[in-house]
Amino acid sequence: MSEATQKATMGQVKALVRRKLRRVPEHEEQSLNIYPMMDIMTIILVFMIMQVAQETANITETDDLRLPWTTSTEHQTEALPIQVSRTEIIVDGQVVLSLRNGQVDPSQKQGGANGFLITPLLPRMQAHRDRLKLIAQRNPRRPFTGEVQIIADHRTPYRTLSELIYTIGQAEFSHLHFVAVESSSASTAGAARH
Repeated sequence: MSEATQKATMGQVKALVRRKLRRVPEHEEQSLNIYPMMDIMTIILVFMIMQVAQETANITETDDLRLPWTTSTEHQTEALPIQVSRTEIIVDGQVVLSLRNGQVDPSQKQGGANGFLITPLLPRMQAHRDRLKLIAQRNPRRPFTGEVQIIADHRTPYRTLSELIYTIGQAEFSHLHFVAVESSSASTAGAARH
């Protein structure tokens, strides 16, 4: 019998297969690297938060919220809106607590009736502060300034405003803008700084 017609044994076949497999590089597992996608999503999220933060407060006067008049011609600035009506305090469009005839219930204040710190408002303001500081870290062109727009009913008691200012000050918001309606036109609103 010639070499060409010889039958290979099982051992020879296995050895041949092993040699051929050694020559072929091992298959590398291909997977999707999600880290760049997570970076992109973080950037998009920060951008969207900045866009929402840039929108000025949409003020609709109601029976519970009548703005005071001003002769100032300064216009609204970009700041966190805090709305104080006769019945509630709203921060950035979300109700934080209810008021009784424009006053904070003593049970909602640290120290009771004599206290100035509004307990449900403080953590909400601290959350907004942390969010705005995170935006400032990611975008140095938008530093945290601690600015708020106070949109208060003209009948709001001075004590309520004092408690509000004290509480937001504890959350590092120190630049206050009070929003009022310009006396020349009831449809435009100006902000008087204090």
